[in-house]
Amino acid sequence: MPYNFDEIIDRRHTGSLKWHYSDDTIALWVADMDFRAAQPILNTIERVLHHGVLGYTKPTEALYEAIINWHGSRYDLWLEQHNIVFSPGVVPSLALMMRVWSEIGDAILVNDPIYTPFMSKVRGNGRQLILSPLKEFEGKYYLDLADIEAKIIEHDIKIFLFCNPHNPGGRVWMADELKALLEVCKKHDVAIVSDEIHQDLTLNGHTFTPFLTLAEGYEHKVVSITAMTKTFNVAGIKCSMIFAKDKALIQTISQQQRLSDEHDLNLFAYEVIRSAYEDGGEWLVQALAYIEANIDLTLQFLEEHLPKIKVMRPEASYLIWLDCSAYGQDDPVLYDELRAAKVELSAGIQYGNEGHLKMRLNVACPQALLLEGLKRMQRALSNIQ
Repeated sequence: MPYNFDEIIDRRHTGSLKWHYSDDTIALWVADMDFRAAQPILNTIERVLHHGVLGYTKPTEALYEAIINWHGSRYDLWLEQHNIVFSPGVVPSLALMMRVWSEIGDAILVNDPIYTPFMSKVRGNGRQLILSPLKEFEGKYYLDLADIEAKIIEHDIKIFLFCNPHNPGGRVWMADELKALLEVCKKHDVAIVSDEIHQDLTLNGHTFTPFLTLAEGYEHKVVSITAMTKTFNVAGIKCSMIFAKDKALIQTISQQQRLSDEHDLNLFAYEVIRSAYEDGGEWLVQALAYIEANIDLTLQFLEEHLPKIKVMRPEASYLIWLDCSAYGQDDPVLYDELRAAKVELSAGIQYGNEGHLKMRLNVACPQALLLEGLKRMQRALSNIQ
């Protein structure tokens, strides 16, 4: 069925985190889409409600089959039921894996810039945060393997928290890059936690490679954490998965989860995961085409009206990383001027030192909203040149 991604749905006064305003500010920040969810998912939720009994629920054979078929057919990541551990979210899974593979005071390595909870959860769990800046070349980020290895040796790193596809830069790391990183980590016995939540939003011309497909012989030190919540715009459902191939590791993860009773999902989460993977493919194809068109529109607008912004075109997802350093020299001023113009982006500085004078723009919304938001950006940045 054709989906109408131009439909503007008013999310104000609904408890929405993204649309928290009392005025007409346009939200182009936090990573959820302003698109209606796929009809099969909505039908599934209605079916569960109409059944009328919302009791304790466990994963079904059909749910596992849907997860296995999706990842095997799309990414050649073939799993068995015992390789799949459910979790309430990717961020809780980051904290969980820190408890599995490290102790308080241990050093954990992440790239800079990086999705903010990578840093906050390391610090919040009493670990030492070590940053390895990404290298930027011709509008793309690259891993600095020499710096990564030097930091591993200097700080006795226990875990590398990795983001693939990368948030906020949008890189889809190539298989050769992942293999090189894997070799460095194997050499120094560093565990790898690969956040792959944006995997299904890989854009045309790019190929996503799950880390686990490369980890043979090192599977006791590699996990992938992922979800379909970003893919199908159902982040409020709160569900994710941890994939691991080593039986002893899976047992340890499960035991650690049970200490805080984090191993169960709610009834709707189980049903929505299954529905999305079984019947959501058509919606995803259309959503990705619309997102690609919005990316093109955004780049064209910025080139014409804000040509000094350096744009990192995403290889995955709907988040565009913008270098706004030509339009201001103070992070709070940059953010505040945009807010004063009634448009909100994510301030780049929250993603690490490399985010200085950068902004993250979410284009997963109806084009009319996006265009108005871009016009407000133009007015705001013109005020601080």
